[in-house]
Amino acid sequence: MGEKRADTASGDSDRRLGRRALLVGGVAAAVGTAALARDELSHLWWRLPGVEKSRVEGAVDFRGARWVAASPANYRRADRPDDYPIDRVVIHVTQGDYKTAVKVFQDPAHKAAAHYIVRADGRITQLIRELDVAFHAGNREYNERSVGIEHEGFVEHASSFTDAMYASSARLTAAICRRYGIPVDREHIIGHVEVPGTDHTDPGRHWDWDRYLGLVRRA
Repeated sequence: MGEKRADTASGDSDRRLGRRALLVGGVAAAVGTAALARDELSHLWWRLPGVEKSRVEGAVDFRGARWVAASPANYRRADRPDDYPIDRVVIHVTQGDYKTAVKVFQDPAHKAAAHYIVRADGRITQLIRELDVAFHAGNREYNERSVGIEHEGFVEHASSFTDAMYASSARLTAAICRRYGIPVDREHIIGHVEVPGTDHTDPGRHWDWDRYLGLVRRA
């Protein structure tokens, strides 16, 4: 989520792959972009019977997280990191309270959601499996390669970023970095504002990056 810039257009460039997969052959033929078709099809192999990783309803990727499912309209089913390597963590701020963020991510009309939300008290909720591509960054490539973490609060309020939130979020990010071999640095752990083409400003000037990366490294 996060605060939007006033001078740029909004919207996520990503879309559900199911619809694209049905149309990609015809579209590619119509516009002569065979390379596009090959790229799309190269990420569909895991949908063959017996290939897709097994899934357990309500399972979480981070121990201790609470599961609350986002609307399927707000993410794309995938089989990461086998079809899309994961090499980024994107930090967001909800620009609202926890309950509002969950409600929005469960709304199919919103067309966006992050993998996780961290509350002010440190409680972590997972809404989308890390296997899947969440529509959180406003950039299709970054969505495919990243895990998105929302933080309850407002970019303009330094008080939103509590000790409990920093500590809990750092443990989550450390676990993600270990799982996918992501370096703990500012090139690979970024703010929403740093995503190319974004119209958001989060996590904002009050987010303490030095403190956060230190906590992630210690975790």
